[in-house]
Amino acid sequence: MTAPLHEAHPSGRRLPDTQQGMRRRNLARVMHTVSAEGPLSRAAVASRIGLTRAAVSTLVDELIRSGLLEELGPERPGRVGRPGSALAVSGRGPAGIGAEIGVGHLAVCAVDLRGDIRVRAVRHGANRGRSPESVTGELTELVRQVVADAEREGLWPAGLAVAVPGLVARDARTVVRAPNLDWHGIDLGALLPGELPLTVDNEANFGALAELWLGDGTPQDFLHVSAEIGIGGAVVVDGRLLRGTRGFAGELGHVPVRPEGPECVCGGRGCLEQYAGEDAVLRAAGLEPVEDRVGLLAGRAAADDEAVRRALRGAGTALGIALTGAVNLIDPETVVLGGALARLAPWLLPSLEGELRRRTTRPACAVTVSRLGPEGPLLGAAHSVVRGVLDDPAAVAGRS
Repeated sequence: MTAPLHEAHPSGRRLPDTQQGMRRRNLARVMHTVSAEGPLSRAAVASRIGLTRAAVSTLVDELIRSGLLEELGPERPGRVGRPGSALAVSGRGPAGIGAEIGVGHLAVCAVDLRGDIRVRAVRHGANRGRSPESVTGELTELVRQVVADAEREGLWPAGLAVAVPGLVARDARTVVRAPNLDWHGIDLGALLPGELPLTVDNEANFGALAELWLGDGTPQDFLHVSAEIGIGGAVVVDGRLLRGTRGFAGELGHVPVRPEGPECVCGGRGCLEQYAGEDAVLRAAGLEPVEDRVGLLAGRAAADDEAVRRALRGAGTALGIALTGAVNLIDPETVVLGGALARLAPWLLPSLEGELRRRTTRPACAVTVSRLGPEGPLLGAAHSVVRGVLDDPAAVAGRS
């Protein structure tokens, strides 16, 4: 079976239909196959992708020289015929550097080609109201710290992907608008380390990609909803992000659920974020904001605090109203709750699912809870770089 190539970057780069392009595609097929099913012998890889053993052996030798694959020794005993050498994706060499700019934190991690998190760094603190230069300067320090730690483990950075809570232009570097940071028209490419290939994307998009790549049994068609101070949404159709003409698809947080409601930071009124964002739920429960907002809400709800439970029921109702239009329009197989919503799901789901049942024109859409929780955007960012290496290993050959 041929291993599929996956979306890795918003640029949508495609390899040319030339002999060189065919070679690069075949290198990618080998990498994806070993990544998904390894350890495998050369013969097993050849069988799965439909190439001759000689052709696969040539490709494998190139990938081993580049440090992308490694030989583990003879396959396990008991197999018929002469044992081949088992191949696996290397635990050294290229790594994906993922970063997240949150309203209340910065995070960076390094993920190797096997998908393991090798290094991680987090700093908590309010970013709302700070200048982009100040925030990105602090993020740059974290990135360089993580890269240095990763290099001590035999890894080198193949690229940097940054998740942000806002709209990102098609150039995959410019934050067009991030209301909860009060950023407008910020070119992160000019502010972040220039030595690494850079991709910037909306945090909900990276969260959805993480769910697609790392989730347990996640379908190929789903609507992903996540939350921090704001509410993010992303749509996956046939295993690919639905980005929209300008790349702004999925702005669920600014769907109005009560058109005459309170003014939102986006300039609209009655947006979903005003009823289901973390600060909104705290206000409804009569609580003051703290660093761990979700922990406070979950703890109080678990302790039968009726004010908190009532606030969460209201948030679930608002989510259900906003999701109704998306579910009726897109007809996803599943709605996935990620981010902070995952931890609060026990108290959100009853009213959310009730609204969907009452308001949708089709049988009730399944609602599931992400096991990745708030880690989704950061993991999706790092894995997008890893997927870029798997999709075009020739592009990084010789850099190890």
